[in-house]
Amino acid sequence: MTAEAGKHRGIPWRKWVAAVFTALAIGAVVIWASGASVPKAYQGLFEGALGSPRGIAETLVIATPYTLAGLAVALGFRCGLFNIGAEGQFYLGALFAVWVGYSVKGLPIFVHLPLAILVGALGGALWGAIPGFLKARLGTHEVINTIMMNYIAVLMVDWLVNRKGPMWDSTSTVPRTPYILSTATLPQLVPPYRLHAGLLIAIAAVFVVYWLLWKTTLGFEIRAVGANPSAAKYAGMSVTRNFVLAMTFSGVLAGLAGAGEVLGLNRTLPAAFVSGYGFDSIAIALLAKSHPLFGRRDHSLALPHWKERGDQRGGLHPGLGEIGMRLTRPKVLGITFLVLGILLVLYGAARIDPAQRTTLGVGTLGTRDVPTQASLVLIGLITSLGGILALFERLRRALALTLV
Repeated sequence: MTAEAGKHRGIPWRKWVAAVFTALAIGAVVIWASGASVPKAYQGLFEGALGSPRGIAETLVIATPYTLAGLAVALGFRCGLFNIGAEGQFYLGALFAVWVGYSVKGLPIFVHLPLAILVGALGGALWGAIPGFLKARLGTHEVINTIMMNYIAVLMVDWLVNRKGPMWDSTSTVPRTPYILSTATLPQLVPPYRLHAGLLIAIAAVFVVYWLLWKTTLGFEIRAVGANPSAAKYAGMSVTRNFVLAMTFSGVLAGLAGAGEVLGLNRTLPAAFVSGYGFDSIAIALLAKSHPLFGRRDHSLALPHWKERGDQRGGLHPGLGEIGMRLTRPKVLGITFLVLGILLVLYGAARIDPAQRTTLGVGTLGTRDVPTQASLVLIGLITSLGGILALFERLRRALALTLV
């Protein structure tokens, strides 16, 4: 067992209980402030995720791409790279996989399915390698590059599958690609539920990434570059090479997540294929401290979709839609954002080395190779600003009513 693994295993269970209790308490305050019933909200939360075999299956279905996308972001963090481009890499993985799935014909399933999965991973790798190369050769920050490439990926997919696009299924009344062949479909694990073999790929990826980072020379170099690029360069390691490789491997994982969505669930790629997995996976990687084994699987289960009445999906997101609508009151929204932003600022600032706090800001993000803590502070400041603006909007409305 490595020293870091022992450290993660050695975390007292009381801290985990305290963290969960604190999260539930803060959530209860927000739900109560929005005027909703706290017991009913939490009852729906747990019943939706674990209250039935279908709910459990659907929770695992949605946890599958979260696990892979979370691994993608975590691997980037380990090399000191903030990969916000998992969303675009997810799209490219789905695009490449669905193209092979419907256009390549005459192959048996044991050839066609692995081929579609590998090509999907290749699509994600390509989209991850580009910002990695730009970072290594030109020094352009990966955050800016990956954000722009997310938009390019989304718009490119929409153009390809929209009406009259090169990949549009002309027999369909909606803009989408043709359906993949049965030989490229991931098999269901527990019929009639939607749980598919992509879950096995995600579980295998967890151990492969752990093996890569902690059991290979390449993984040691990736972690060394992330910890201190100057020292790694002095020791003879290629910082630029590891940047490109880390972003490429990260893209492979995100591409596998996208491939699993079209090969195991949708069987086609529609226009406006909005996933959100790439952005949610940033939170998963941070919660798991960028470690593939100690935390990844637990935290990927924290974000799946919440089962509503009559809905087949388990987890959190759909049920949060109603809560989100209730929280659109400016007062509640402002207070929530302000408190959340302050917590992010305090947490991020507490984890920054005291000697580097004076350089916090754009200079830090431009020169530091591990920008996670500084980015948390910046995100917290932006969130707090949003909360303040919402409170000002509440005050403006109140004054307008008073003057009337």
